[in-house]
Amino acid sequence: MTPLEEVLGCTFHNPALLTRALTRSAYASETGILADGHMDALAVLGDAVIELVVIEAIIHTGESDKGAITKQKINSVNMLRLRNAAESLDLTAYVRWGKGERQMEIWRSGRVLAECYEALIGALYLDLGLDVVKSVLQASKITSDKKDSSNLAFD
Repeated sequence: MTPLEEVLGCTFHNPALLTRALTRSAYASETGILADGHMDALAVLGDAVIELVVIEAIIHTGESDKGAITKQKINSVNMLRLRNAAESLDLTAYVRWGKGERQMEIWRSGRVLAECYEALIGALYLDLGLDVVKSVLQASKITSDKKDSSNLAFD
């Protein structure tokens, strides 16, 4: 079990997915890793999975109005919240950054760190499924407290 898996409380069946989720395209390019050996596709998937989980949680609160669901989703899934989730996992320490990214400390950009978190969620979904993703999102405060509509819970 890797240190990140210990923090997450789960073990990947396919460790290559975790490695891919933590590999920036700049690092892959610099080290000759295959074109699909970096996080980009997993970040797209993770973004969609996070939205799915959040919308499901909103609907479980009894909300049925499309506009209200959309507004709550936007409030729940934003760059700052995803960045904070990444920081709570100390994700910066686990990501394989390109040399230039490391020199520029590119992770200080909220979007970059949020994208790393999305890639991790995408990998978790592919390897361990939706229930594990829900647990990680709750632990990261993306979804958690039923009394606070900006933090949603699952039943």
